[in-house]
Amino acid sequence: QVQLVESGGGLVQAGGSLRLSCAASGRTSAMGWFRQGPGKEREFVAAISRSGGSTYYLDSVKGRFTISRDNAKNTVYLQMNSLKIEDTAVYYCATTRGLRATPRLYEYDYWGQGTQVTVSS
Repeated sequence: QVQLVESGGGLVQAGGSLRLSCAASGRTSAMGWFRQGPGKEREFVAAISRSGGSTYYLDSVKGRFTISRDNAKNTVYLQMNSLKIEDTAVYYCATTRGLRATPRLYEYDYWGQGTQVTVSS
């Protein structure tokens, strides 16, 4: 069983940046970031294939967020720029058993505990 630990969340002003990290206890396949805002369902944010050569984004974060990974460190990152108040949420990383990046929540088997991102005006 893979354990995932997110870090890098915090409080930032609108327009600012944060970089989230997700460290895995072992080798992982495709990875994804999801978020859950107050009173909202968990939603897909970004995904990356095992090789890192393929990525997939939620339309509202395209051009602002970048997902990347370092397989030597078993770590995936989410660089978030030009943050908006509506990006406020708990952010979770997750891993699938497949190699391809996917936005489908049900394809993810293991989840981290989440890290809070709060964007203020």
